[in-house]
Amino acid sequence: MLDFSLTPEQESLQDLARKFARTEMAPRAAACDKEGRFPEEIYRKAWELGLMNLNVPSEYGGSGLSVLDQCLIVEELAYACGGMTTSIIANCLALEPILLGATPEQKRRWLAPFCAEYHLASFCLTEPGGGSDAAGLQTRATRDGDDYVLRGEKCFITNGPHASLFTVFATTDPSLRAKGIVAFVVPGDAPGIVRGKDEDKMGHRASSTGTIRFEDVRVPAAQRLGGEGEGFSIAMRTLDQTRTPIGALATGIAQAALDHAARYSLERKSFGKPISEHQAIQIKLANMAQMVSAARLLTWKAAWTIDRGERGTLDSSIAKCVASDSALRVADDAIQIFGGYGYMKEYPVEKLLRDAKLTQIYEGANEIQRIVTARELLRRYA
Repeated sequence: MLDFSLTPEQESLQDLARKFARTEMAPRAAACDKEGRFPEEIYRKAWELGLMNLNVPSEYGGSGLSVLDQCLIVEELAYACGGMTTSIIANCLALEPILLGATPEQKRRWLAPFCAEYHLASFCLTEPGGGSDAAGLQTRATRDGDDYVLRGEKCFITNGPHASLFTVFATTDPSLRAKGIVAFVVPGDAPGIVRGKDEDKMGHRASSTGTIRFEDVRVPAAQRLGGEGEGFSIAMRTLDQTRTPIGALATGIAQAALDHAARYSLERKSFGKPISEHQAIQIKLANMAQMVSAARLLTWKAAWTIDRGERGTLDSSIAKCVASDSALRVADDAIQIFGGYGYMKEYPVEKLLRDAKLTQIYEGANEIQRIVTARELLRRYA
């Protein structure tokens, strides 16, 4: 029998995240967005409360939560600020390759100390000339005795300017494409790592995003995850796991937009009555509510599938794509309900639109999600 009720433990996690989001994140969200400020003091508090490293097993010091549990937390955080949420959950993305590809000794070596103290980690896959072509990496990993030498550049790296640990994907031979990709764990203080400036972004401005260059960075072979040629699989399996919480992040943004619009419609008057009494506004709010509910249910379904140990490629792609498309549409409709005021930075909904846009792009652009969805769907008919 299907059961959509949450356990007492899940309700407690949800409540913890909601209180943190409303008391710590929301009051500072507008200022951090305006200034493009990276509020590390908030991220430290999130770590202290166990709201970071959500996917790391408790034996290594992490929260060890299921994907559904993670989604409950992420939606609450994103309701307050999408940018802060992106930086808070970036550790999950960066550490997932270690969970998937590391040996038990490697996991103890990197995860336990990392979780014992506050640190940020970054996932280094995207390159300036590659974009969504994850198999077309140009960052080279050249074997030199017991080491590899990394040369290349990564872009759009969340928390890159602040990370103390990088999971890096490079290739031994670009002509091999996916078969040549190797994954590594690289300390942030390794000689030869050059961190670029913080990017000046449209949205998620409380999150730090930068370019990372690897200039002859020597990495011991003992810091490789899996074997040569296994890096692409590790990267794709990572995204299968972490894409679903992006659906939750988008849902949180959409829910915030709906709530702001509904409350405003009850207060704002036109033609002698609250605009909530106009059928055009009611239809718009109804459509928004439908999109939010659908996004949440698809996200929960994807999380449930992964937590059951099944491949989550299809469900996570659908959830991420629908939720992020819905977030942008709901935020846009919220601005329309606010009218001219919605276009002003004094009101909260224009930020939600800017934050929603990124959810259609990162962790696999929605064009890619549609290709993945079609590919996985057609396999069932082949």
